[in-house]
Amino acid sequence: MAAFNNRLNPSAMTSRNIILVLALKIRFLLLPVWLITACKGQDRVDPPSVQTDPAFNFPVDVDPFFSETQTINSSIGPNSITRNIIEDKNGNIWLATWEGILRYSDGTFTNFTNKAGLRKFHAFAVMEESTGDLWFGTIGAGVYRYDGEKFINFTTKDGLLNDRVSNLSEDSSGNIWIGSEGGISRYDGKSFTNFTTADGLTANDINDIVEDKNGLFWIGTRGQACTWNGETFSLITNEEGDSFSNVRSILEDRNGNIWLGGNGGLWRYDGRSWANFTKTFVGYIHEDSNGNIWTSSGVGNWALTRYEGTSLSPDQVKSTELSVYERMYFGILEDSHGDMWFGKLDGVYRYDGESFEDFK
Repeated sequence: MAAFNNRLNPSAMTSRNIILVLALKIRFLLLPVWLITACKGQDRVDPPSVQTDPAFNFPVDVDPFFSETQTINSSIGPNSITRNIIEDKNGNIWLATWEGILRYSDGTFTNFTNKAGLRKFHAFAVMEESTGDLWFGTIGAGVYRYDGEKFINFTTKDGLLNDRVSNLSEDSSGNIWIGSEGGISRYDGKSFTNFTTADGLTANDINDIVEDKNGLFWIGTRGQACTWNGETFSLITNEEGDSFSNVRSILEDRNGNIWLGGNGGLWRYDGRSWANFTKTFVGYIHEDSNGNIWTSSGVGNWALTRYEGTSLSPDQVKSTELSVYERMYFGILEDSHGDMWFGKLDGVYRYDGESFEDFK
């Protein structure tokens, strides 16, 4: 404690300690700049990386964007950013939110981050694997695997490439693919295999990974989108030779078409040619039970859009904007009852075909 106090006591400071204190003051003065910069992205709001403070040698295990709440069970939904939404095999709705991991069941939201005493980091991604286990990606705390009874946390200490995880998927062999800010980690149930730009990946900041019915992996990054055939990474281009930048979402529809959403808008590849449906930035893509494509898109005002007749050419497709929002929409889900769920900056909303319910 004496050594710590000396760093804050001017009369006892050495020149080295003065430099350390000045550096620390500068760090705190710059914190608002980090927050403002993080909010300038079109669709992603992330905290700075978790590190160890070199001046005081203790871990800074803090997520400044985590929305603290003591609630475990409530009929009221989250009040913070809801990034991703899935429905599990039992009909439960799982939410990746800035308040952590939440489940909606029988009219009640349960905050598992509080209930299970998980690390206080916001959740960014959620996925159910074929075994029924659930996976959650966080920004700073790696990934969690939940078997219905306990959570297991995997981080860089276990071989994960990066603890800031943005997306999760499972391939046809049962491997778990984990996209992060540092590249891709593939988990085979025992260990991680990692891929970065050193292996040919087009960028290390990963937005989405999808394996198509032919076993080809489509990868959206903050840089250029690419594919992986099991051996090499290849840049994706359209007929004009243009690549696709900052692809946020990838979807293979029931007909085997590949959809890309990102800076270049919404594109569909039918195996022969590319078709463009909008040039407006697209964040998330979802196919409903009728084969309609739903997107969250926008710059400034954001819209939920439903594209009907998507097997046709773009000029024959009917597009309907169901809701316009002055901020952002995130994840999209159609549940087993046919209701649509949407994540927003202030929580989660459900649409029954006529009206929106906000769970407030």
